[in-house]
Amino acid sequence: MKEINIGLLGCGTVGTGVAKILIENKNLISSRVGAALNLRRVADIDLETERGIQFDDGVLINDAYQVVDDPEIDIILEMIGGQGIAKELILRAIDKGKPVVTANKALLACQGNEIFKAAAAKGVDLAFEASVGGCMPIIKSLRESLVANHIKSITGILNGTCNYILSKNTEEGSSFEEALSEAQSNGYAEADPTLDIEGIDTAHKLAILTSLAYGMQINLNDIYIEGISKITPLDIEFAKEFGYRIKLLAISKNMGSAIEARVHPTMIPFDNPLAVVNGPLNAVTILGDAVGDMMLYGYGAGMMPTASAVVGDTVDIARNLLTGASGRVPLLSYQMDKIREIPVIPIDEISMHYYFRFAARDRPGVLSKIAGILGDNDISIQSVQQKGRQIKGSVPVVMLAHIAKEAAVKKALLDISELDIVDDKPVLIRIEDDKGRY
Repeated sequence: MKEINIGLLGCGTVGTGVAKILIENKNLISSRVGAALNLRRVADIDLETERGIQFDDGVLINDAYQVVDDPEIDIILEMIGGQGIAKELILRAIDKGKPVVTANKALLACQGNEIFKAAAAKGVDLAFEASVGGCMPIIKSLRESLVANHIKSITGILNGTCNYILSKNTEEGSSFEEALSEAQSNGYAEADPTLDIEGIDTAHKLAILTSLAYGMQINLNDIYIEGISKITPLDIEFAKEFGYRIKLLAISKNMGSAIEARVHPTMIPFDNPLAVVNGPLNAVTILGDAVGDMMLYGYGAGMMPTASAVVGDTVDIARNLLTGASGRVPLLSYQMDKIREIPVIPIDEISMHYYFRFAARDRPGVLSKIAGILGDNDISIQSVQQKGRQIKGSVPVVMLAHIAKEAAVKKALLDISELDIVDDKPVLIRIEDDKGRY
């Protein structure tokens, strides 16, 4: 049987999972590929940690450059992460004509345009399924299964940490801090969770998906990003009363000459399929002009689900090498000369439904003053709830607004916050209406 040699860079959580699958499922994989995938070298700076894997002598080394430069290695798997040495090693492998598999969403979102151009110029494959959605085949779907579709929109829960926290808040009434601490204890959140809870990790993934969906350059800097750290149990309770759940969503919509691309907490109805995606799970809905609505669902992170996606990419590349078909699938779904610069619509120019919560002082005329300022900014109120209970001397007043322009909403809330009838800054959460509009 033919043998294809694999070089693995980085043997942390995901890298260890990849090594386990390649070693323990070697016979299964070879029976499906028609060749043996041999883990020839594994590079990691830590040679002492017990990983639960029995490597052959000489496989585990601490020099990643030696792996990339080894002429016997056919495919490089980059599991180091970050944007420093990982980029250098990927470009070095590409320059040597070696295909690469990576799970490095931050690197691809921030510097992917350069990397993909280098791979295209060299005619080598670069696979990255594990960079978005873990084991969900969202990238394969966009690059292959849905090539006959104009993609109209993508909406997804793409961060397990945030989804776990919001699920705990919703189901158990936990505070943000309590849910985050539990997420960290269970291994769903990093010691420094900033990238997750502030929406940055989700934006990295959305930047990759928008490029694949619409044939555009990766555009991370243009994506509006808002995290979940300001969502309170009170807002989650009010959302339930109105028939909504709050989720951190990545939203992308094809508007023809421009696209929407944004990450923010969003209220969605109970009957929306994404509303029942709880815990650390991820899900993505895609609307195509031919297929209509479709949904992918699964674990978006974790050792083995992510490793499964990495090995899946490795098998695809191995098959390409066996048949001499490298470059068969365009790296970013579109041919490189068809990838364009497509503008992203600023959040202030987008119109949506809204939830507002004001900490109003308990005195006559408060509602009329708030409603007056909203009306002056062409914001029409759909529903109002005023709770009699006081919180720190103020009464919560909650309003749902009909479709309004974001810029007008921000101006109105700023004007209201300057009144002497409200305490604290008004809370704004965007809403999906029953027609699928965000």
